[in-house]
Amino acid sequence: MANFLLERTVPLPLDEAWRRITRWPRHGEAVPLTAVRVVPPGPTREGTLVVARSGAGPLAFDDPMEVTVWQPPEDGAAGLCRLEKRGRVVLGWAELEVRPGPGGRARVIWREQIRVRFLPSLFDGAVRRSSRYVFGRTLNRLLRQP
Repeated sequence: MANFLLERTVPLPLDEAWRRITRWPRHGEAVPLTAVRVVPPGPTREGTLVVARSGAGPLAFDDPMEVTVWQPPEDGAAGLCRLEKRGRVVLGWAELEVRPGPGGRARVIWREQIRVRFLPSLFDGAVRRSSRYVFGRTLNRLLRQP
């Protein structure tokens, strides 16, 4: 398993930071060779399935993630979303959190534990570094664009 943590402090209210990081199709716009769909369509809640289709042609695969915790920020309190990876290729979980930061800004935290099935633990370091890079860029893009 490869674990990583990303943290950003942004000049946004909590609810806006939350909205930007939980608009699931936008994740697909930010991650190369990826499209994201939500099942069922509509507002996210516990039980919602977020499916990222990554790759090209015969090398593409689905990365289904079930929302197991959905607590949007409310009345200035932190918000938390936990996604459990339910796929045949990618396993683990991800947590997206927004909490009050200094000076009225939002603190955004992305924690993830990821394992690629059939890939020996010898490659955990490479998976960690590449995931931090890709998802760090994704988080930056999501937070910059309204």
